[in-house]
Amino acid sequence: MPKSVVNPEFLPILEKMPSFDGLSSLSLPEVREVFLTSVRLIEGRPLPDVITREEYVPGLNNAPDVRVVVYTPREVQPNAPAMVYIHGGGLVSGHPEVDDPKCQKLASDLGFQIFSVDYRLAPEVKYPGAIEDCYAVLKWVHENASTLGISRDKVVVAGESAGGGLSAALSLMARDKKEYKLAFQLLIYPMLDDRTAVNSDPGANFGEFVWTRSANKYAWQAYLGDKAGGPQTPPYAAAGRATDLAGLPPTFIGVGSMDLFLKEDLDYATRLMAAAVPTEVMVVPGAYHVFDMYVPDAELSRRFMDAYCAALKRTLNL
Repeated sequence: MPKSVVNPEFLPILEKMPSFDGLSSLSLPEVREVFLTSVRLIEGRPLPDVITREEYVPGLNNAPDVRVVVYTPREVQPNAPAMVYIHGGGLVSGHPEVDDPKCQKLASDLGFQIFSVDYRLAPEVKYPGAIEDCYAVLKWVHENASTLGISRDKVVVAGESAGGGLSAALSLMARDKKEYKLAFQLLIYPMLDDRTAVNSDPGANFGEFVWTRSANKYAWQAYLGDKAGGPQTPPYAAAGRATDLAGLPPTFIGVGSMDLFLKEDLDYATRLMAAAVPTEVMVVPGAYHVFDMYVPDAELSRRFMDAYCAALKRTLNL
């Protein structure tokens, strides 16, 4: 897919982006440095009306405590909605601070308290470490709702890329455990299906920029080992594997037209609709993976965020 198809506003940053190809030939510190190099391209300024703090949440099954970065509007309303946010990074890199600009803006614009999860990374901790950390935070948010000043009926999960995949898996886990009911899931170009790492179905031109096929394969193998792409992957590891999507919360799925995850995301959206889950889908033309993080002021990036914020407000009657 030629660069001429890329939206002009998204082109300049491509010249500065590090290559995510060939991650398997790098050491783990070098892999994480590639991610950090790309993160340094993101500019963000603290918003004066949002307070940021850290919390440490008990892990599940005797796991270590989970660090959480909390974003709270200064003018927070009683019984405010809450968002459990899950960062990207291919399951092998990243941390909540990567999403400081986005989480601060969401907290400010929506009036949400946002709890961003610093989950354990692969390959040091493989599945189910990351998803269990996310569930530990969801559990803590619900069980401390009155102290935190949030409404248990208005807890949503959200995340981008690998965090979007973990958000989808967290929604499945919450539905199945029947301990907590989610109000919404916001899946931003989610990494849903490990089979994309080993087959050619998405089409040769998808994933040419930023998050590539080889990077995707590296990430899934780091998380799942040699079983990645095989027949035994459980849905809590890769939500695209789930066969029963009934009973999941209202959903927004957004993805770029050039993203490697386009096909798996549209497939998941179609199956959600078939399962009678209220689902909104937005495909951004000329957009590669994480376009909105790198060029947040582009018209299409602003339109993208406006769309999913509007979906949240409609669903939660805000």
